[in-house]
Amino acid sequence: MALVRRVAAVIPLVGAVTTAAALTGAAFLTVAHAGCDEAGRFVRTGDSIQFVGGCVNGADLPAAPTAEAEDVDRFGGSKKP
Repeated sequence: MALVRRVAAVIPLVGAVTTAAALTGAAFLTVAHAGCDEAGRFVRTGDSIQFVGGCVNGADLPAAPTAEAEDVDRFGGSKKP
């Protein structure tokens, strides 16, 4: 009876470790087969750092939303009523 309890206590741990290993393997395979020839790099230019290269062109990204500084609640991020 004690052996059955020990096995029953270890089964969730084995399941969790197996799931973690499978998810880690899937993440590595996804990154390895992403299809990007140049990963890109960060370059320091003066006082700023820029990302150069990579698979994403800045023109492909949507523009950041702008809001008037006085209409934005600093803590919540939403517009004041």
